Amino acid sequence: MARMPTPVTVVAALGPGGPSGATANAVTSLSLDPPLMLACLDRGSRTLAVVEATGRFAINVLGAGQAELAHRFSRKDPHPEKWAGVDWEELEGLPRIAGAPVWAACALRDGHDGGDHVILTGVAMAVEATTGDPLVFHEGGYRPLGG
Repeated sequence: MARMPTPVTVVAALGPGGPSGATANAVTSLSLDPPLMLACLDRGSRTLAVVEATGRFAINVLGAGQAELAHRFSRKDPHPEKWAGVDWEELEGLPRIAGAPVWAACALRDGHDGGDHVILTGVAMAVEATTGDPLVFHEGGYRPLGG
């Protein structure tokens, strides 16, 4: 499956302790009517716990120049360390990372067993798209879409 390119995203939530986030590439549009998104998070993810507690999550599709953020949010560092120095804003009560060409705010609909992950579905409440190429994961590395 390493030959299948996937988008690189940061699934994020905003809890009482501030923003949380985790790199995820098992993320996709699920339905147009109603507008649903799908994101998979590791069962042990602290971000998953915040999503489940708040009932909301954001999907930040990272841009071609944001591989460092993909690495940062894939680590198990405490959330304040992950977000230190990251340019982000609160939008719709969720974190939106600056420079992400696509951002979606979702209300958690449900979670499903996905082995060592939980498959989240959410109703897209707001979506923003800007110019810029997305970052993809292909053959074990981060690459711009054209690269």
